[in-house]
Amino acid sequence: MTTACAVIPTRLASSRFPRKCLADQTGLPMVVHVCRQAEAASSIDRVIVAADDTEIIDAVRGFGYEAVMTREDHPNGSSRVAEVAESLDHDIIVNVQGDEPELDPSDIDASVGVLIGHPDCRVATLATPFAPGDDRNDPNLVKIYHDEGVAIDFSRTLKESTHPMRHVGLYAYRRDFLPVYVGLPETDRERAERLEQLRIMDHGHSMAVAVVPVGRHGIDTPEQYREFVDRWRSSEHG
Repeated sequence: MTTACAVIPTRLASSRFPRKCLADQTGLPMVVHVCRQAEAASSIDRVIVAADDTEIIDAVRGFGYEAVMTREDHPNGSSRVAEVAESLDHDIIVNVQGDEPELDPSDIDASVGVLIGHPDCRVATLATPFAPGDDRNDPNLVKIYHDEGVAIDFSRTLKESTHPMRHVGLYAYRRDFLPVYVGLPETDRERAERLEQLRIMDHGHSMAVAVVPVGRHGIDTPEQYREFVDRWRSSEHG
């Protein structure tokens, strides 16, 4: 039986919203909301927060979830996840962003399921249709191009004569691929597009893609957090 662990890389510093992972106007730190969503995924056997500060660890453990300290020198979340994965024996490691408190647990299940269904792929990610109000030319809305469940390309610019979907930045990795991935050198396309996932494809590794109905956005600013709090309160008391 395939086993999967969700690892949530979490940093205390954030340029646009300092300490956002511990924002707790709902009564729960944001990262704990993420833990709850990950825990609800049927494919997940274990949830671990990969932290860079003891304050995060204390907050997470205070609500009964597992948290471990990681090194301060990680260049990105994938590297932080890879450090934790070194001590795990799960088949699949899911990198769950710590600023997505409204993540649908079924999205995690979709990423794990499509990776299991594509044994030649080392990684899986998600795609979703563009919403009616989305500006497809917005470089912050990353475009993903795929065929028969396998990624072909990613870009920030809209390519002509193609039918892209919006990329959802959740990744499921085969555990033994994570140390390989973080050891790969950057590529020219990765630097040009500022898309870390291009490194995987540029080095010849295949990436499976699951399509989900709705792609939820992470929280980057205090304004977005207040909107989330309003939605949460409405759902709790509606």
